[in-house]
Amino acid sequence: MFHVKQRPKARSAQRPSVVSSDKAEALRLTPVSRETESRLDRYIDLLGRWQAKTNLVAPSTLPHLWTRHASDSLQLLALAPHAKTWVDLGSGGGFPGVVLACALAEKAGATVHLIERNAKKAAFLREALRITSAPGIVHATGIEDIVDSIEGPIDCVTARALAPLHQLIGFAEPLVKRGAKALFLKGQDVEAELTEATKYWNIKPLLHSSLTGGQGWIVELDQIERR
Repeated sequence: MFHVKQRPKARSAQRPSVVSSDKAEALRLTPVSRETESRLDRYIDLLGRWQAKTNLVAPSTLPHLWTRHASDSLQLLALAPHAKTWVDLGSGGGFPGVVLACALAEKAGATVHLIERNAKKAAFLREALRITSAPGIVHATGIEDIVDSIEGPIDCVTARALAPLHQLIGFAEPLVKRGAKALFLKGQDVEAELTEATKYWNIKPLLHSSLTGGQGWIVELDQIERR
């Protein structure tokens, strides 16, 4: 049995593909401070410039970077409001890792570990952290090569558009056993992925409907045990 927690959905009406409108909607869904907004502005601008040479996000989502990507990432903070140290698996273009780092820059002692094997994407992540002055560390290596060696307490482990859920659980298991909460952003096939995952793992997932609408979900896990 999966525990589902419904959350308010975004309005279903189509909005114009205008950056300012998309940004306004994102900030309505997931409000942030003026300082965080400024950091996110710099990050989104950088992503738009790098996108031409490095495929960081699906081109079809570019008109909706704020709602489809930034707000989708920011919503994780409400599920772990006291978390300071995060590990983002397969960070890619920086969602949710860089977005979280931008938001956590005002929290003393906060750090986001960004794990990304692809060298070009890792370079982008480093530049994103530099221009935003966001607290993060980029690990340009495979998840299996670094996840066990990250020192200190870990509060949350995240992943978005990386792998099927049963594989994500395997990646996250060492961190969850150390006390981390797992928050995985998934799509409309989440029920099927959970059914498959329970073949390999004993889990008691809590599902949160995405604030950004569509058919997105967040899978929350506090305990993981192998079957």
